[in-house]
Amino acid sequence: MGLPVLSWQGPLQNPLGWPITVVMAPARVIAAALAFVAGLGLPVVAAVAEDAPPPAPTETTPATETVLAPVPRIAAPLPTNKLAPAGILAPQTYKLSDERTLSRWAYSERRARIYRDHSLSNGYRGRLRMRTEDGFPEVYLLLDEYVDSKRRIWVKVRLPGRPNGRTGWVKRSSLGPYRENRHQIVVNRRTLRATLFYRGRKVWSSKIGVGKAGTRTPAGRFWVREKFRVKGAPAYGTHAIGTSAYAPGLSDWPGGGVIGIHGTNQPGILPGRVSHGCVRVPNKKIAQLYRRVRVGTPIFIR
Repeated sequence: MGLPVLSWQGPLQNPLGWPITVVMAPARVIAAALAFVAGLGLPVVAAVAEDAPPPAPTETTPATETVLAPVPRIAAPLPTNKLAPAGILAPQTYKLSDERTLSRWAYSERRARIYRDHSLSNGYRGRLRMRTEDGFPEVYLLLDEYVDSKRRIWVKVRLPGRPNGRTGWVKRSSLGPYRENRHQIVVNRRTLRATLFYRGRKVWSSKIGVGKAGTRTPAGRFWVREKFRVKGAPAYGTHAIGTSAYAPGLSDWPGGGVIGIHGTNQPGILPGRVSHGCVRVPNKKIAQLYRRVRVGTPIFIR
């Protein structure tokens, strides 16, 4: 019979945020080794002989015979060219975002190469952008972090631009500090409603207008790249949110192409399929959404 394994976050102040796996051993066990992870002070007890008597309880071997086994992982919070610490397992992938209740994003630090894979030898597919089409700092949604066999740190990012849905890998030093987001916007093209969730709980909803036949709002996973107040353009309402989605051709967005979420001076046509791809929201509702969301918020259009 296998040993029951429990995940437990202990009171130890672990700077890397590693989970601690607790293995509840049978009554008769023996500790084969006891060591400390370098620099972290985390006790590791390697188990166990089935037929040996249990060790006497001590401060590091309590009477419950709990065995602590750290599972090292990394989420480098700051730009770094340094290799992953020696205590980190490699190669290893660490998930950064679920694009629902916890997502991480970052600004680009430089126009670095975007690689097809976490390798320098598999070719690259362009470079990071520093600015959006409207002149705001470019934002990238982070999916995974990878430590390769040489202990280099890579980050998988979603890429803005056509075709929609592309991803790529960049070096950790190419991005600024990681930032967290707990929101998600869901746009339902069938029911003509947009909903904002916070930690999975609905906190805002509105009827909307989406793309009409021939200029449909594209489906997929995107994110908020910019947001600003609108002046002198009543057709866009009072507030606008720029996304990473792109229309196949022109959209309602100034300059064309980008799919935006914005207000309207024609609230009577909502809900409906009325736009060139952008998502139109009544002005009162877009003002509420504008106050709640930040750049980096993931968007799911279905």
